[in-house]
Amino acid sequence: MSQPAVAKRYALALFQLATEKQMIDEMQDQLQIVEEVFAKTPELMDVLTHPKITIERKKQFVSEAFAELSPTVQHTVLLLLERHRIQIVSQMVQEYRFLANEVRGVADATVYSVKPLSADEKRAISQSFASKVGKHTLNISNVVDKSLIGGVKLRIGNRIYDGSISSKLETIHRGLLAHRS
Repeated sequence: MSQPAVAKRYALALFQLATEKQMIDEMQDQLQIVEEVFAKTPELMDVLTHPKITIERKKQFVSEAFAELSPTVQHTVLLLLERHRIQIVSQMVQEYRFLANEVRGVADATVYSVKPLSADEKRAISQSFASKVGKHTLNISNVVDKSLIGGVKLRIGNRIYDGSISSKLETIHRGLLAHRS
């Protein structure tokens, strides 16, 4: 089974548990912590996948590292470790976030702009585009991209809305070349 499919299964199981316990937000916060720990310390993955370190030692290390998290999250990380699937932690967290967002009517969006967006600009973009993708609101992350010249480019899932000046100039350029021949 492919890693994305396995990550979806683990995320779905966690999401179902969180739903039963009415802990969707708390579980997401704790999974975010796990994801951040793995992202900020890449050597952790090296230790957890090293063949010369015993599984007992790896489990002890994980238990100590995530001692402050709920037993459910700890158990999930330990289960991934035991089944030699620890590499899917980040994918699993992303899948869980997607499931939680679906229930809340929220989508993640990346907005590319020439300068950092203010809170008001993010809110306005969220209000404008959320309904276009059938959501109540958007979680916006802003990426500064000087090559846009002006305007914004928005990515929501696999959809891209391009209102950048560089894109419009490219469209004009292609139109002029097409009429030239």
